[in-house]
Amino acid sequence: MSDHDLRPRRRASDEYGILDRSRYPLASVAIAVVAVVLITIVGFTLGTVDLGLSKALNGLHTGALGAFTTAVYHVISPAPAIGITVVVVAVIWWRTRDLRPALAFGGTIAITWVPSAVVKEIVHRARPDVAVLPHPFPVQPDPGYPSGHTVYITAFVIALIWLLRDTRWHRLALGLGVVAIVVVFFAVSIDAVHYPTDAAASILWALAVAPGVRVVWVDWLMPKIPFLRPRGPAAQREVTR
Repeated sequence: MSDHDLRPRRRASDEYGILDRSRYPLASVAIAVVAVVLITIVGFTLGTVDLGLSKALNGLHTGALGAFTTAVYHVISPAPAIGITVVVVAVIWWRTRDLRPALAFGGTIAITWVPSAVVKEIVHRARPDVAVLPHPFPVQPDPGYPSGHTVYITAFVIALIWLLRDTRWHRLALGLGVVAIVVVFFAVSIDAVHYPTDAAASILWALAVAPGVRVVWVDWLMPKIPFLRPRGPAAQREVTR
């Protein structure tokens, strides 16, 4: 993949899709705020409602499938996930020769992902009880709702799809991204480190929160940072707003 491959094919300027200003910024931010509140409230009501489903899915944690789901859980644990994101940000910067899409990508992921850890501590929903699971995973020290792994992969996919909008890679990113989200959903559920409702709420979190995060970070904050301000035609449009 070259820097030419990352450049949009049908755009009047040289802007990347993730840098496009939102048509509905206030609505995007409002939806994000409402989603955070609602998902937090729902978390307090769930209890062990899907423990039976967790036990059934954990029954699949054997052989090659069990090894695969365990590997998925470890690969996108916080430290490796941060490392992956930093590497991808560096590659985007290198290939595009532009720091703006790289930091738009990384910032959107981080600001969508990190607050979910705060909600996790607020809700403090326990993970599935290892004592009743057929193939228990080592006990995790933190609460389980929402699933940070699932928020991360969903935010990563969303940011990548925005970055590659109007390029030859967009459809591939969309297809593989959906597969990745489904794989992580079932991985954390089969490992039973999360209830399925933890993972489902995490997908909804990222889908609802990421657009608002992108507005705040990319549209509102980045233009105020001198070295991240729009250039060329994009800067002209910014002045006329």
